[in-house]
Amino acid sequence: MAGATGEATPEPLPAGARPAGAKVIAAILLVEALGLLAAAGWYLYGLLTSTPTSLGGAVFTMVFLVVLAIWLLAVSYNLLRGYRWTRSAALVFQLFMIVIAIPTLSAGVVIVGVALLLPAAAVVLLLFTKPVVAHTTRTADSPKVL
Repeated sequence: MAGATGEATPEPLPAGARPAGAKVIAAILLVEALGLLAAAGWYLYGLLTSTPTSLGGAVFTMVFLVVLAIWLLAVSYNLLRGYRWTRSAALVFQLFMIVIAIPTLSAGVVIVGVALLLPAAAVVLLLFTKPVVAHTTRTADSPKVL
């Protein structure tokens, strides 16, 4: 089907179908959340086996990692459901990942830097594809608009 500009307009997905881009984004967010939980577990192990310089700061950091992981799990789940607020939440987190990845690469820790940069770049690119934007932009025929 051609639009007014002569471009082929994509066929709408059947009700309940999710675009592949949304599934990939949700999977990346899930892996990032699991990575944060692993970091929190590693942090807890460090707290139990050594004496931190600041116990309060160490506990805060561990709790912050867990809360951030739970938040990413919520964003991932709700992105699959098509909520529009998830795009901005995912974008902000990925921008923070890029901000951490660039100095990591500059410091010569290439494997970690690339592991942080590539998934973040993929999510940022996929967030702005037409199918993902359409999936997360609800219309009047859908009762859930957040």
